[in-house]
Amino acid sequence: MSIAPTGHREHVLPDLLSAGLRCVFCGTAAGRRSASAGAYYAHPGNMFWRALHAAKLTPRLLAPEEFPLLSQYGMGLTDLAKRHVGNDNELPGDAFDVAALIAKIERYQPRVLAFTSKAAARIALGRPAVYGLQSERIGETKVFVLPSPSGQARGHWDLTPWRALAELDT
Repeated sequence: MSIAPTGHREHVLPDLLSAGLRCVFCGTAAGRRSASAGAYYAHPGNMFWRALHAAKLTPRLLAPEEFPLLSQYGMGLTDLAKRHVGNDNELPGDAFDVAALIAKIERYQPRVLAFTSKAAARIALGRPAVYGLQSERIGETKVFVLPSPSGQARGHWDLTPWRALAELDT
């Protein structure tokens, strides 16, 4: 079940965005555990933080509550559905604000926008996507698609695209 906005509700998780970032990671929406913890990718079964470290995007394994430290490593975070919580299949179709995402990327101009699932990429790009670098750009920002780090997507897990992102971004 998603949490729908009531009036002008704040974002479930704050964006971690600033000018000059190497990479901004974008998921679909905060899961229940992440919303409860107030931290991105907080479910213990989620591979996000381990993938960042294993791909050498961070020098050490960060805990979810340390997400603000990502900006020190030139990385940021956002979601397509900033005011909803839940699994992708539980979110209403109007939960995803592609126009807001594009405006953020155009404003901050990171080198790479990395979608943390094919679902997020499909919603934002309006087409199915494969893992890796995409042909689209948002301004000068390259677009990249990663396998979902969610424990629910473990059958599709592959660290290889995460390593390719690290190589692209160096």
